Amino acid sequence: MASATQATLSLFAAPLPAKPRSLTIRCLKSTTRTTNPPIVGRKLRAAVIGAGPAGSSAAEALAAGGVECFMFERSGPSTAKPCGGAIPLCMLDEFDIPSHLIDRQVTRMRIFSPSNLAVDFGKTLLPHEFIAMLRREVLDSYLRTRAQSRGANLISGLVTDLEVPTSVDAPYVISYTADNKRESLAVDVVIGADGANSRVSKSIKAGDYACAIAFQERIKLPDDKMDYYQDLAEMYVGNDVSPDFYAWVFPKCDHVAVGTGTVCSKQDIKVFQRAIRARAHSKISGGKVIKVEAHPIPEHPRPTRVRGRVALVGDAAGYVTKCSGEGIYFAAKSGRLCGEAIVKASEGGERMINEGDLKREYLKEWDGKYITTFRFLDLLQKVFYGSDAAREALVELCGDEYVQRMTFESYLYKKLADGNRWEDAKMVLNTVGSLVRCNILGKKMQGLKL
Repeated sequence: MASATQATLSLFAAPLPAKPRSLTIRCLKSTTRTTNPPIVGRKLRAAVIGAGPAGSSAAEALAAGGVECFMFERSGPSTAKPCGGAIPLCMLDEFDIPSHLIDRQVTRMRIFSPSNLAVDFGKTLLPHEFIAMLRREVLDSYLRTRAQSRGANLISGLVTDLEVPTSVDAPYVISYTADNKRESLAVDVVIGADGANSRVSKSIKAGDYACAIAFQERIKLPDDKMDYYQDLAEMYVGNDVSPDFYAWVFPKCDHVAVGTGTVCSKQDIKVFQRAIRARAHSKISGGKVIKVEAHPIPEHPRPTRVRGRVALVGDAAGYVTKCSGEGIYFAAKSGRLCGEAIVKASEGGERMINEGDLKREYLKEWDGKYITTFRFLDLLQKVFYGSDAAREALVELCGDEYVQRMTFESYLYKKLADGNRWEDAKMVLNTVGSLVRCNILGKKMQGLKL
């Protein structure tokens, strides 16, 4: 459990470029005997609504596995939501992300407490490990194009409605607008990868969830200021920059992304953004804002993620972790898992599938791997982001090299690191001690203010 605790403290990713390789979809038969009827004269037809990391990964898996796939994307190639853009080491290998997509190789991370105590986080990174910073528009475009190359049909249009059938064997009908024309498409299966404001989730009455709002400015700095962020990423915590999350300064190709997020005080997001700019003022002054972005970010999985022959993935399903706000890996992973589940249950697109297949092959598999992590991160966010005293304790803990090593090993490779029982016990005691000490100090400071 202590190792898991450190994994949840991870705030960045440290990927390694991987040699591209072709995606292999194994068309295994379901372990449960199927009574689903065969499809005669065609293949199973699937629609993926949304072509971000979740949608593109789902479409790629479907097309490569023999399913006829239509991928809908309303946005242009340069549009992307506000995002730190860091991905874990395992994703570069697992999803064959080429090195030329990486903007920055960050090897230094610095965390600032509410009192501006700075801790360098990343001292235990190995020589081949670094944080890969990418722009979402670049990554999304690459994954979308790759899905097309595997056989997915891209439809550039706005989905306006999903007609849910009243009988179990009738098709789903998607209404959309493309080139100023109203069109429709009938499909057997639908994957909703259309983000936090998912139309698909509303169509199947999947229930609601709490959303944070992320606000980010891309700022082009003078060369000398940009040199400072050559291999450095910064994170700031404190009530001034966010009452329940954190703020960041992340380097990109020729600019920095400066942003923050909150759930409980969305109306004050611009106040928090001014605060992070003030905290980082000496390092970003003289910069020019080249883009402003804002977008909702889900806070927990939706109550319903599968209904009928419709499944939700990525942000539409609510797969963004607490504490770190990580979503890119989990979006791509959920999309691929869902696509592979449909390929498996349909025996390579030869048979119809049903709700039970999606729940068994996709949802059960996903929850078995990740739902405990999501719940535990939720708990840790409540512990460490609840007050400035707790945030001081968090930053203090991040200075411990054992904490750093366990955090990065768990985060970068998406598996629990093997810890040392004695060190784990000391870590727990240090955690408690930091929380108590910082809480006492916080009360004394509050008393002085009064």
